[in-house]
Amino acid sequence: MQTLQQQLGKYGLYHRSKRNVLTHFFGIPLIVFAVLCLLARIEIPLGGVVINGAQIFVLASVIYYVILSLSLGLIMAILFTALLFAAEPIAAMTFWPWLSIGVGVFVFGWVLQFIGHYYEGKKPAFVDDLIGLIIGPLYVTVELLFLMGFYKQLEIEVNNIAGPTKA
Repeated sequence: MQTLQQQLGKYGLYHRSKRNVLTHFFGIPLIVFAVLCLLARIEIPLGGVVINGAQIFVLASVIYYVILSLSLGLIMAILFTALLFAAEPIAAMTFWPWLSIGVGVFVFGWVLQFIGHYYEGKKPAFVDDLIGLIIGPLYVTVELLFLMGFYKQLEIEVNNIAGPTKA
């Protein structure tokens, strides 16, 4: 498995335009939220407890993030859990409102992504490597943390791999 720096740097190669990153700040959380809305409808009885697909997705994602970085994994756990709590009431709606919201938010999130990649002039990272689908949420989180002045050494290491940003 590649290191945190390698994965973020590789993802960053596809995201050097500030306008692209800006669209991702909105598009990626919307996509994650929509996926959680849709997956939360899948209920799995486990002993005396019922878990849902969104909870499994969050757990698996957070485990992956924690393997890459304990501190970032814990931040992602908080963010994904907040999105999960927001998604579960939507999953509890009747079929058509649930499906309309889930699919609508998903499509809108992807429209934002593709607008950003139009500015970038490059295809999305997941086209070449599906791991980009799980690294995307982590990438926008660390980009926000970089803007706030955190993780300076990580920012240097990622930019050494990805190269300079452009307007």
